[in-house]
Amino acid sequence: MRGIEDVKIGTPKEVIEGEARVAMTPDSALQLQKLGYECLIEAGAGAAAGFSDAAYQAAGVKVVKTAATLWKNADIVAKVRPPTETEAKRLREGQTLISFFYPAANEKLMELAKSKGANAIAMDMVPRISRAQKMDALSSMANIAGYRAVIEAGNNFGRFFTGQVTAAGKVPPAKVLVVGAGVAGLAAIGTATSLGAITYAFDVRPEVAEQIESMGAEFVFLEFDEDQQDGAATGGYAAPSSPEFREKQLEKFRELAPEVDIVITTALIPNRDAPVLWTRDMVEAMKPGSVIVDLAAERGGNCELTKPDEKIVTEGGVTIIGYTDFPSRMAAQSSTLYATNVRHMLTDLTPEKDGTVNHDMEDDVIRGATVTYAGEITFPPPPPKIQAIAVQTRDKTKELTPEEKRAQELAAFRQQTRSQVGMLVAGGLLMLLIGAYAPASFMQHFIVFALACFVGFQVIWNVSHALHTPLMAITNAISGIIVVGALLQIGSPSYLVIFLSFISVLIASINIVGGFLVTRRMLAMFQKS
Repeated sequence: MRGIEDVKIGTPKEVIEGEARVAMTPDSALQLQKLGYECLIEAGAGAAAGFSDAAYQAAGVKVVKTAATLWKNADIVAKVRPPTETEAKRLREGQTLISFFYPAANEKLMELAKSKGANAIAMDMVPRISRAQKMDALSSMANIAGYRAVIEAGNNFGRFFTGQVTAAGKVPPAKVLVVGAGVAGLAAIGTATSLGAITYAFDVRPEVAEQIESMGAEFVFLEFDEDQQDGAATGGYAAPSSPEFREKQLEKFRELAPEVDIVITTALIPNRDAPVLWTRDMVEAMKPGSVIVDLAAERGGNCELTKPDEKIVTEGGVTIIGYTDFPSRMAAQSSTLYATNVRHMLTDLTPEKDGTVNHDMEDDVIRGATVTYAGEITFPPPPPKIQAIAVQTRDKTKELTPEEKRAQELAAFRQQTRSQVGMLVAGGLLMLLIGAYAPASFMQHFIVFALACFVGFQVIWNVSHALHTPLMAITNAISGIIVVGALLQIGSPSYLVIFLSFISVLIASINIVGGFLVTRRMLAMFQKS
């Protein structure tokens, strides 16, 4: 039996053509060593991602020459792509494999792993619960894919994203439509808006509308009576739509097709073929020079004309990009994030940080990600004890009828009237009490002051706070009191009083009007042109 100090984690070079990612980086290797593991890497495994063998050696990683040697010596094998048949045949009893696996589409691979007695952990099966976000490799890769999709679109788009006014003329901003507001969609929205494009986004899940709008994009609202299922029941993914909803959706897209310059589709449901959302006639309706980036190309594509792993240009001049390797096109960043996801998974598998794997099948995350264990197929996993996403409770406010609105307005008017009358009665009684003892000269000025306070406050304070800040509301109310008081005194026989009243009205009016003008200028700074 091996000693604890001999437990090894190995990462082979990816054998799929064009795959540049690697499951272990020099930085992640340092963290894995702190967990008590010895790290191995196949020679050249990280070269395509920008990590040299020398960098691994400097981090304390042993570089082995061949994949066969690595698979033979490693107790845990961490890789990116699902193992090929050749790689799977190298598995042995008790060995742990950590990689993307896609078990629903790889039954033969699961059977092979089972027959070898290996424990397979699928990084694409990590449940979407809060505790597991740090291991969610699908989200990590989708985030990169969404960003890269916009970059690829810009590389094939013949104009600026942002609008510009130059000496040579005005350049209109690009209009970008993102279909699907999952992780990839939100990343695409953020990138497009940051580049200055007018961005629209659509999703069948109504709860994401607020997220879309908070990022500066416009949510494409679809008028449809059917209640759409939120992401709580599907682990954050969109649920399949009804045929009626789909037709309404396609109708909306046909309306948008001639207007948008760039379309990025991200609609994909796990273990299903991608739904066709952008049909041939929509492509034909788009302007020449427009670009479509289909992030669902690996599962057939959301665009009817998409060809996986290819970029095509239609007769109408529309470029359709169906690349399936967007994360691999940013291999350094993708490898860093994926290696971190793997490291966090191993942290949960090594609670004592002593290099001993504790494959706890009672743990929601570990159980959810495990597809084969101890010679048995454990896919599909039971649902996690904790719901993936809290159910969204949407306040369905009933729209009032005209009669109900009138009744509501009447009730508010009566309430306000009662309040005003009460204040006047209380003020009148107070005046009578003070007038019974105070001299007449005092009462004359006191009544003017009281009326000025009442009228000035009522006039200015009731102005909408959208037009002035709370601080300005107070200063404007005071200025209103001054204006009313001065107007009441302006008819005095004394020229000094008349002059002072005039100055008071002038200065207070400048304060009020100037305050509103300044506020208007401030609000205009935050409005989109």
